[in-house]
Amino acid sequence: MLKIGFLGGGKMAQALAKGFIKSGLTKGELVLASCAQGDDLSVKGFEELQSKTTFSNSRVAEHGDVLVLAVKPQVVSQVLPQIENSIKGTKKVLMSIAMGISIKNLEDNLPAGTPIVRVMPNLPAVVGQGASVYVRGSHASPQDLELAQKLFSAVGICDEVPEGWINAVTALAGSGPAYVYMMIESMASGAIKMGLPRDLAYRLASQTVLGAGTMAMEQQAHPAQLRDDVSSPAGSCHFFKTHLRITKNNNKIVSARFLGSTIAAIHALEKGGFRGAVMDAIEAATLRCDQFSKVK
Repeated sequence: MLKIGFLGGGKMAQALAKGFIKSGLTKGELVLASCAQGDDLSVKGFEELQSKTTFSNSRVAEHGDVLVLAVKPQVVSQVLPQIENSIKGTKKVLMSIAMGISIKNLEDNLPAGTPIVRVMPNLPAVVGQGASVYVRGSHASPQDLELAQKLFSAVGICDEVPEGWINAVTALAGSGPAYVYMMIESMASGAIKMGLPRDLAYRLASQTVLGAGTMAMEQQAHPAQLRDDVSSPAGSCHFFKTHLRITKNNNKIVSARFLGSTIAAIHALEKGGFRGAVMDAIEAATLRCDQFSKVK
């Protein structure tokens, strides 16, 4: 059982703590988080996990075998000096989820030889469906990396990447949920416009995105192939084709009309520049991360 200290107690820290506990890698009473004074919501969140909180970052550093740096990037320079004495000469591993803070920045401001793993998780870790990547520091051992893999796999998927990929990952996975929420909102709004009740439209849109993502993960086919399957005789139209063939005995004409609705929708998306807009969004977010990293 790991003793884990969270330097920062926000939503992501709480989500990770919940996942780590649920996976059996630690227990609630072995988790300690530092929260800002007056941040009652964070304190309550960790109390619900049977974990304790403190206002002292040094106390967290003394407690944890694994330390998760989960504060805002602009606060990192204040936190690192507070934990320096507590980790010097120890084997404590620092796993940083602070956006834009490089391995070099962390290593330059912590005792020499500190094992560091930089991690980029995303918000769906809250529901155990996160997408995380991690980068090894100069002094991180194979055991440290294995530990990072185990911990962050407890809240979704996790892969090792070179640090040069982090900003693109942030643009894709970190910011990605916002794009998906916009897609859900747009799909539901279109259905509402065509007469569906609002609650049903949002529920169907959300489930459709969830189902499509699950299929993409499990079948490991190219997205273009999965898209074609929706419009193919072997795809999701099969039930309707069978049903209509029995009732109308005119399968060829009816199925052509049904398939045409999907093709018409895809055509409308293409004319609207859907794919290009999404690609532009990823590029814009990556470039913004690049700018932020240079400033830090």
